[in-house]
Amino acid sequence: MKTTYRDQLITYLSQFLLERRILRFDEILQNRTEHLTVVLEDIYQSQNASAVLRTCDCFGIQDVHIIENNYNYKINPDVAMGSDKWIDLHFHDQKAKNTIPALRKLKKQGYRIVATTPHKNDVNLESFDLTKGKVALVFGSEVPGISEDVMQEADEFMKIPMYGFTESFNISVSAAICLHHLVWKLHQSDIDWHLPYDRNRDLRLDWMIKSLKKPELLIQNFEKLNPHLLHK
Repeated sequence: MKTTYRDQLITYLSQFLLERRILRFDEILQNRTEHLTVVLEDIYQSQNASAVLRTCDCFGIQDVHIIENNYNYKINPDVAMGSDKWIDLHFHDQKAKNTIPALRKLKKQGYRIVATTPHKNDVNLESFDLTKGKVALVFGSEVPGISEDVMQEADEFMKIPMYGFTESFNISVSAAICLHHLVWKLHQSDIDWHLPYDRNRDLRLDWMIKSLKKPELLIQNFEKLNPHLLHK
């Protein structure tokens, strides 16, 4: 494999990090996936929104898509516990209504849009089929739930079985239950859910830079030492 600028930069920056830090990156990257992604539509309660980010990081979900229509998504640092530093947040907030273009973009990327809500054609979480391709799990806001736009664009519907008087879980609880089961199921499967080499490498570099003090100075020095790599 041809050595690239990024490969060489990773090697260079590694000497400024503790070995245990690098080994920790290796461990986490082995369990990171983009086979599952989470979509949060119009979440306005910062505690619940931030708890979902923490859950995604804990279960190895790298990408979270934030759809803003009526509300701005706010991160509560005391709840997120720095998880937003290690995962990628994709904001869909360019228009008055962002749900449909966001979901259609995910479809073009090969994701099945799965609405987490009861429906006449729904399937229980335990019976959900992961082998049919990548999955974008859509969670709606606390009171109104998933919008009609999501219902319209959804390829499938999934529900969590419940046996009490209340009709729904808190969104952060719903995300945790769904991801725990689906990630466990993914790890038991023959699906190739690991990150491809380029994505793995780019995340490693990003995390290294975030872990260093004044990384821009180190990068400038690297480029002075290796000008021949700048266009590779």
